Amino acid sequence: MIHFTDQNFASETLKGLSVIDMYADWCGPCKMMAPIFEEVAVQYEGKVKIGKLNVDESPGVPGKFGVTGIPTVIFLKDGKEVDRLVGFQSKEVLVQKVESLK
Repeated sequence: MIHFTDQNFASETLKGLSVIDMYADWCGPCKMMAPIFEEVAVQYEGKVKIGKLNVDESPGVPGKFGVTGIPTVIFLKDGKEVDRLVGFQSKEVLVQKVESLK
């Protein structure tokens, strides 16, 4: 799983499908979703770039994308947003979305 930051975000999401979980350590729903997101990351390792971005440590990217609530999962294709999910998501929903965008 990739640890996205304001510094590496643009270069890491330039090519292919990227799935970014925008979270904070103090966020309850984010903590509940963390193990689910890790399972999805393992499932798509080497096929899709999946990672997390801490909104407190890297506020620039969430600001650029207009993220106002967390967790927010943003789906990018070749650096451009193609979809997003806001709030707690099940593994089934995440997998279904990744499959529809691959």
